[in-house]
Amino acid sequence: MRAIVFATTLFLLVAASVQGREVIHKGDAVVVPLRGEVAPSLLAFLRRAVKTAESDEASAIIFEMNTYGGRLDAAADIVNALNQTKIPTYTFINTNGGSAGALIAIATQHIYMAPVSAIGAAAPILPTGEDLPATAKEKTISYWSALVRGSAIKNGHNPDLAEAFMNKEKEVKIGDRVVHPKGAVLTLNAQEATEKINGKPLLAEGIVDSIADLTKKAGLKGNVVTIEPTGFEQIAFWITALAPLLLLGGILGAYLEFKIPGVTWPGIISAICFALFFLGHYLAGLAGWEVVALFVLGMVLVLIEILFFAHSTIVFGVLGVFLMLASLLWTMVDRYPGQNFFPTGKALAVPLLNMFIAERQSPLRRSRRRCCHRRRIHCPANTSHRNPSRRNAGGGKKRRSAGLTRHKMSCRK
Repeated sequence: MRAIVFATTLFLLVAASVQGREVIHKGDAVVVPLRGEVAPSLLAFLRRAVKTAESDEASAIIFEMNTYGGRLDAAADIVNALNQTKIPTYTFINTNGGSAGALIAIATQHIYMAPVSAIGAAAPILPTGEDLPATAKEKTISYWSALVRGSAIKNGHNPDLAEAFMNKEKEVKIGDRVVHPKGAVLTLNAQEATEKINGKPLLAEGIVDSIADLTKKAGLKGNVVTIEPTGFEQIAFWITALAPLLLLGGILGAYLEFKIPGVTWPGIISAICFALFFLGHYLAGLAGWEVVALFVLGMVLVLIEILFFAHSTIVFGVLGVFLMLASLLWTMVDRYPGQNFFPTGKALAVPLLNMFIAERQSPLRRSRRRCCHRRRIHCPANTSHRNPSRRNAGGGKKRRSAGLTRHKMSCRK
């Protein structure tokens, strides 16, 4: 039965992967959706899409963007990949092109925007939402400003405009007109981005309602083919999105395994949840082999405690649980290039908050509270009042035994 289920699942995955391979002919325009958080999983998908479009000799690649941003290192890799593309690239900002999305749009040759959309606000911040320290902020903005300026020049955009997306101290001036004064990072809506100054649009070439409208205004010929994530890529996205639930299921399963000796299904469920948790994060590029090895080592120590020492010592078990929890926290820490190897307290704040919320919302905690409440109501301290007949019977036995003892003593006398 298990073999049938496994074979069926594998077949569905392979079928989904085959269906995800769209047929692209020479001269077609390829549409690549760029939605959600900018993360390593999105980078892997975009690389495959660009390689497919180039190998099939597509006439252009259109990135349909709707993102608020994401990780800076993933955005850097995406920008590098787009700047090496050999066919024309377009970005259709369908509502949102914020933060890292603005940097990616600058790395394409043509930008179009929906009527209600925005682009910009790409200042780097910490994963906790706080501002970078002064020295780190200065170094990051200096490096990324140079990178974004080079990307803008290569793709025919205004480099000062691209730098103003990140650096609030950058003033944008075209001729005698100050387009953007310094003091705040630049953000443009569709009408502002398409405004023509000296006969040239400020950033975007036009406002369009759809992909079909874009291809018509841009003069792209051929069929429009959309490349969607394949089965395995979609699974990586789903697992990454469900990571908190998988973490909660793994913790609950491990807890039940310790509380109910002899029952193996909670441990199996816990192992599956943790395996999916690390598999999804590994596919998305959020965790490396070091974290996985740390978790496996902790699990091995816990198994050694259970199988060989039979709870006679707690050293291996405590150390194993500590390593497992540390690996989970380490996986959820969003590290930037150049940061210290060990995470700081601020970097651990968000993972600790997630684990605290998962523990507080656990149904096991609520059931334990209900059990304790029932015990306080139905189990009074003096249990003898619940069965007076048993109490009287016991008393009668004691009186009879005492009477027999006195009778024996009187006969002896």
